[in-house]
Amino acid sequence: QVQLVESGGGLVQPGGSLRLSCAASRTIISFIAMGWYRQAPGKQRELVAKITSGGKQIYADSVKDRFTISRDSTAVKNVYLQMNSLKPEDTAVYYCNVMFFTNTYWGQGTQVTVSS
Repeated sequence: QVQLVESGGGLVQPGGSLRLSCAASRTIISFIAMGWYRQAPGKQRELVAKITSGGKQIYADSVKDRFTISRDSTAVKNVYLQMNSLKPEDTAVYYCNVMFFTNTYWGQGTQVTVSS
């Protein structure tokens, strides 16, 4: 069992930046990937970015070259999402998750609102 807590969301103007953090309740080992997803009102949850245990980064086309995912290099407990050049269409609740071979765990989400 692992609990995930996201932080760093908020209101930002278009073109601004935010850094989201996700803290796990324990060191994560033997995982497949850690990721960030988002869900806008009336839409399905979608992948934003994920990073595998080997460090490979995968991004949605809509955020490539604007967002960067990272995690602790050793004793993994945190995953981060640096979001630059934010657009109104990035407005959503952002969730982090960790995928193991047998289970996937989710955080409660943090609201990101991009508006002038």
